[in-house]
Amino acid sequence: MKKTIFPMVLIFIATTFAMCTQKNKEIGLQLYSLRDAMKEAPVETVKEVGEMGYSFVEAAGYGDGKFYGMDPSEFKSLVEESGMEFLSSHTGQDLPDSSSWESTMAWWDQCIEAHKAAGVKYIVQPWMGEKGYHSLDGLKQYCEYFNEVGKKCRENGISFGYHNHDGEFAELEGEVIYDFMLQNTNPENVFFQLDLYWIKEGGKSAVDYFNNYPGRFLQLHVKDEKELGASGEMDFESSLALADKAGVDYLIVEVEKYDFDPLVSVEKSLEFLQNADFVRLSYSD
Repeated sequence: MKKTIFPMVLIFIATTFAMCTQKNKEIGLQLYSLRDAMKEAPVETVKEVGEMGYSFVEAAGYGDGKFYGMDPSEFKSLVEESGMEFLSSHTGQDLPDSSSWESTMAWWDQCIEAHKAAGVKYIVQPWMGEKGYHSLDGLKQYCEYFNEVGKKCRENGISFGYHNHDGEFAELEGEVIYDFMLQNTNPENVFFQLDLYWIKEGGKSAVDYFNNYPGRFLQLHVKDEKELGASGEMDFESSLALADKAGVDYLIVEVEKYDFDPLVSVEKSLEFLQNADFVRLSYSD
């Protein structure tokens, strides 16, 4: 009897140890997913995100040198005390004209300093003004502007990127806007944070872009119509199979619409990726 029980005990101990030491996957959350909660109770909300098991956050609340009304070091400490890293941030400025170029660049200088103080490694502009969608000349000016901003960021140890919506996959004077941006920005200065939901809505394939523009996509926004996996229409597996070719270092969850309370929705979305066999522990190794 003892001979039978002893191996079973060993198996139980080994299984329990493996479960206790199992690491969460390295997945971040775009805090725009919890935009109302971040306005009402940012400290408590960040702590709850950390308790869910997210590894890092991407902010969407920078302004006047602060993040969600907190000094850079204060917000950095909050995130780290919640068991996460403050890795990335959405912010930006529209294309300046000749009269506002200097003041816009001064804004970027302040912005970069604040992000350096917060330990942020990535700044991502998540929009482009109408001028970029109306003519190739306007789009070219945006590309030149992003190259200059990206150079400023790079010189300060920060990577600068652009986040798409569906409009970038429309044609403009015979060119697909997103392709034109990829072809007319310097890879040393500008990376692309591809949103997997919006590229689908724009009628294009992430896989095609990964094959055609390898190494340009350092981050992916993993998004569905609501909670991840809820629609049954998103093929995340095919995209993530090409993560190395695409250049992906980080996956970031974003939830914009909900079937549940937003906090529940972002937790369910994390659980979807944690349980998905096709998602690796980390992409930044």
